[in-house]
This record gives sequence, structure tokens and C-alpha cells, in this order.
Amino acid sequence: MKVNAQLKSLLQARLHDPFAFLGAHRTDDGWTVRAFAPFSDRVWLETPNGWADMEQTGGEDGAAPGLFEWRGKEAPPAAYRLRHLQNGQMNESRDPYSFPSSLSELDLYLFGEGRLYQAYRMLGAQPTEILGVAGTRFAVWAPNAERVSVVGDFNRWDGRVNPMRGVGNSGVWEIFIPGLAPGSLYKFEILSRHSGQVVVKADPYAQQFELRPSTASRVAAPNGHAWRDGDWLDRRGKLDWLHAPFNIYEIHAGSWRRHPDGRFYNWSELADSLIPYVQEMGYTHIELLPISEHPLDESWGYQTTGYFAPTSRHGSPDELRNFVDACHQAGIGVILDWVPAHFPQDAWALARFDGTALYEHEDPRLGLHIDWGTHIFNYSRHEVKSFLLSSAYYWLHEFHIDGLRVDAVASMLYLDYSRKTGEWLPNKFGGRENLDAVDFLRQLNVMVHEEFPGALTFAEESTSWPMVSRPVYLGGLGFSMKWNMGWMNDTLYYMQHDPIHRRYHHNELTFGQLYAYSENFVLPFSHDEVVHGKRSLLDKMPGDGWQKFANLRLLLTYQMTYPGKKLNFMGNELAQGREWRVDGELDWALLQHEWHQGAHRLARDINRLYRDLPALHQLDFEREGFDWIDCHDADQSVLSYQRRARDGAFVAVVFNFTPVPRHGYRIGVPRPGAYREIFNSDSEYYGGGNLGNGAGLFAEETPWMGHPWSVAITVPPLAGILLALAE
Repeated sequence: MKVNAQLKSLLQARLHDPFAFLGAHRTDDGWTVRAFAPFSDRVWLETPNGWADMEQTGGEDGAAPGLFEWRGKEAPPAAYRLRHLQNGQMNESRDPYSFPSSLSELDLYLFGEGRLYQAYRMLGAQPTEILGVAGTRFAVWAPNAERVSVVGDFNRWDGRVNPMRGVGNSGVWEIFIPGLAPGSLYKFEILSRHSGQVVVKADPYAQQFELRPSTASRVAAPNGHAWRDGDWLDRRGKLDWLHAPFNIYEIHAGSWRRHPDGRFYNWSELADSLIPYVQEMGYTHIELLPISEHPLDESWGYQTTGYFAPTSRHGSPDELRNFVDACHQAGIGVILDWVPAHFPQDAWALARFDGTALYEHEDPRLGLHIDWGTHIFNYSRHEVKSFLLSSAYYWLHEFHIDGLRVDAVASMLYLDYSRKTGEWLPNKFGGRENLDAVDFLRQLNVMVHEEFPGALTFAEESTSWPMVSRPVYLGGLGFSMKWNMGWMNDTLYYMQHDPIHRRYHHNELTFGQLYAYSENFVLPFSHDEVVHGKRSLLDKMPGDGWQKFANLRLLLTYQMTYPGKKLNFMGNELAQGREWRVDGELDWALLQHEWHQGAHRLARDINRLYRDLPALHQLDFEREGFDWIDCHDADQSVLSYQRRARDGAFVAVVFNFTPVPRHGYRIGVPRPGAYREIFNSDSEYYGGGNLGNGAGLFAEETPWMGHPWSVAITVPPLAGILLALAE
């Protein structure tokens, strides 16, 4: 009767333990082998005595189409073969139900503890060998399933054909499909134990997907790339990054450039064009908006569905590896925008994966981002932590990524983020802090810094949460750096005012020094500032055409000389007039015009100056690297300060935020001698009026602004200048 019940469950695609019914089993008088092959007319089994015809049978209740059985005295060979006659064609394969489980008990234990950092090696689709036979092992976490099957182009997407085994109490299901090679398409068909609902899901651990709009996972080939960046990784591990230049070029790989017919550049084409451009422009790092697989172009990659899969839009995983390798050999680091804060509600992806709220919270007050229409990860669940930590590990290890920019950290930290009273649940202490998310972020940062020497993490965090970029052992969150959203908002708010009114908003520029060294800050003019009606940086600037460009040159000069590491979104350096659009490329044709050429040259030159001049980067995070010359001249909207290096070398930086030239403007300087102007954003080379300071700048023994010496200079309109001691 047990056999009949199992057969009934098999035919109804409800068999919970298929390995107890299918495959080879010892009986009282010998062996029984069962195979379910609903598309075969006849099946033969490999036995010690040759090929034996299997009988189509259904047990005591009669024949069941597709079930074949053989009984014999001797055990069939390990990993025995089957021959199938299908529509007159003979095919030979090995029986998936003749292979043992190959999952490690230690891995399963660590996965359940939230401490398996390489879960992508256990779960998902793994091309491997078992019992000397090549094939693909599939494994998936679905603890609330009654039955899980792998379906794909290899079994006609029929969930009856390859039901998987449940592995102990882990909630993990597994099967090995012999002979299945990389490139095959697959998903998981899951029968919910609670609702009886059948869902077909993409693999959460898939390392490759079809090109959207198709959503099937693809068995990825093992890493075939021979890395050549050993020297880079060695230098990275020894780099004193706190005192090194960091100037990040943030790009969206799908819209930096496009082919004339609208096709995306592949990774090889991006390597050939983007890397020389970044080198020429003086950036130190590229930051890629999320390149994890995502179904919707308009999400820019932030609606991630493949946390272990580079998007298929630009090529294969190995082609991405080659791109990163080429960046490293060119001396350019690669940072990945990573999204552990939320995931989309697409029915074929993570949402309600096994018919229950598995990766998310059941209660929408905890599990739903109302603003974004996405689910919030359940950071209290250990298996979810293993999933996310393994995703971070995967990108850093498998692709040699140099850092992770963690998106939407503020939304992770606060249970009431963007919620009204009554729309959120407090933590166990009655507070608004998401304690599980805090623990997860700390664990993430400890893992990254311990496992990957020199790799960095960047928090997009817009609140006053303390010690975001301070070590976990001191009570911090452990990030390497934090985006300075306050500085960015204050600066752009100030710059959008007509210069005649800027005198009343001078504090927007000076306030940031009160907290500038409380964190390791990055100064970002990111993609978020040039979309959704916010206008491009150029278009934010007030005034006529000349003033707009002068203001933009002034803004970029101010950013690159202010304490903190730097980030600019692609197009800022072109003085792009319109907002960024994801469905095309940047307006490269603008560089045919003089003012845009000038802004482009300025971005290149100030980038290089920041990179090459220790006074502009060496003490970005320390008070000793900055000193006001004059922060009080609101009436003239002039601001001046010193930037200093460890050895005492310094530059004086002076800004005029009005269109009125300031002649004979005196500033205090710390040393006597001849001074020279090393940079001027009003240079005619950049499209300016070429007003500035030539030779003959000598410090006078006239005390000024707390310094024993001073120098009288000309400060051009809507411009910034840098002065240094003449050598």
C-alpha cells in the first residue's frame, strides 16, 4: 500500500521524498529499480548482465503511464544508465535517482546559523562530478514546500519528472542531473505545504539568467578566466586608503554609451572605451550602478532579482571578469552598487518564494516598502543573512570587486523609515531602530574587511546615525566610508540660489565643517541628483548661459578641494544640459561645443590635481588637513581655506560665488615667499573670462586673518582658484 500511495503522490506531483520511491531499492528477494519517464515509450536498464527491458507498471492498481520498473537479484551498477525510446529515437542517460546527496552537513549547519559566506557554492546550479559522472547539482532553500522540482529545457518544464530530495530538517532540496551541461535553462517548481499553491521560481542563487524579458535561470559555466591582477590585489591590500586619493566615476553601464542601433555595449566594448576615458579624466575608481540581474531597465538595476548573477545585458560572467581585470591592470578600482535593503515583488523571483514570506516579513509593517513597492529582507532569519552575506562575498571573491556601495542604508536602519504612525512595529525595546539590520550590517562589514584585504564598503546613509564609518569593535557599523548627503544637499541648495541672494545662505557652505570629521565622508554628486525632475547639475545653476557654466565649474572645483573623497555621476563632467535618461547614451555630441569642452577639461584637470597633490587628499578625514582662512565673508560671498598634507605642504583655496570680480582681495597665509596660481576655474581654457593672478604674488608681512603674512589677489567672478608656494 505504501508503494501505491507513493505512486499516487508521484503522478499528482506531490511526492515529498522521491528518492525513497524512485531509483534502486533493496527488497526481500533482490532489487527493484523504478524510473519515471512520462515521455518514453520504452526504457531499458543497465544491469550487471546487460541491458534489461523495464516494465511499465503501476503496482496493484494497474499501469501508470510513465512509470517503469525492473526487479532482479543483483544490484544495478552505481550511477547506472537508462536507455529511452522516444518517438522512434533512442537516447541514453544516467538516472538522477541513482546518485547520493553531496551537500556538506557543515555547510548546511552554517547556512542555518547565518554564517555560510559561500552559500552560492552549495545552493543554486553547480556543474560538478558525482561518482565520476559530470552533470549539474541543483539545490534550493524552500522549507515550507511539500514538493520541489527542478524544471527546464532538459525535461520539458514538467515538474513531475525531476522532483528533488529534502535534506534533513534544513529546508534545502537537492538533485543531481547527470549529463546536464552549462547553458541549460531552468527554474524551480514549488508546491506549498500550507496553501497547495504551485509556483515556478527563478533560482535565488543563479549565477546567470536569460536576457530580459525572459526570466529563466541558466546553468553558468565554471569560472574560466585566468586573472592577471595579482599585483593590483597585493597593492590594494597594503594601501593606506584613508590617506589616498579616491575619485569615483559613477556609471550606468547600459547608458554610458550605446551602439547607433540602441544596443548595449558589452563588457569588452566597455573595457576598450571606458577604461582609457577614465584614465584620461583622472578618476581612480569606477562605480557601477547595480549590474546584478534585474528585469526592468527603468529600475537602473535597483530592483534586483539575481543577487549572484551579472546581468546578461552586457555579456557572460567571464566577460565581466575580464573587464574588472582590465580595469585593475590599468590602475582603476571597481566598486559595485549592491542592494541588500529590498527586492521586487515579481511573482517569478524571491517574493513569497515557497508560498510563504520566506525572504521577507509576513507583516507589511515590517516587510513592505510602501514608497518603492518592494519587499524588505527579513534580517532576523539566519538563512536570509547567509544569502545576503554570500552575495557580497560572491562579488568580491569571484569578480575581484574592490568595494561595495550599499544602497539605501537608512531604510534598513529604521523601522519607521518613510512610515506614518501606526504603519510600523517597534523593536523589542520599543524603539525605531531595526536591530536585526544593524547586526547584519556589522557582520557584513567585518566579513568584508577580514576576508578581502583592501576592499571597502560605502554606506548611502542620509541620517545622523552615529559612527557609520567607525569600526564595529568601537560600536560603529563598520563601513569604510559614508556618503555625505548633508554636504551635498546644502551645497546644491546654496548653488541654486541667484548669486545676489547667496550672502543670506553663506552658512550652507560653512556648516559642514562642524561634522566633517565625524565620519569618513564621500562627497557625492550622484545619479540621484540628476533624475526625476531634479535637473542636471548644469541646469540647476542660476543665470544666463555663461553664468551657468561658470557656476558649474565653480561647483566642481569646490567639491574637489573640500575635505572628503569624491564621486561624480557620468555626464556631470560633460556639463550635460538635460537629466540622465536610462534609455539612451550620454550626450557626447556636446563636446563639439566650446563651453562643454571647457567644463570637460576642467573636470579632467581638477581630478588630476586632486589625485596628484597630497594637500588635497592626504588628510581628507582629519582636522589637521583643513583650516579656514575666512569663512565669514558672507557679504561678498567669498570663501577661503587651506588644505594641508602630512608634511606641512599646503594650498590656499579661494572661491567667489558672485559674478563680481574681487580685485585686491587680501587673504592670510601661513608662510612668506612667492605664491603662484596653480588652478583657476575662470581660465579661458575652461571657457572662462581668464581673469586671475599671474607672476609677482609675494606674501607681505601684513598680519591678516590670524596669519603673520598675507597676499592680495584677484578673485575672478563665479570661480575658484588655488594658490601654492612657488618652488
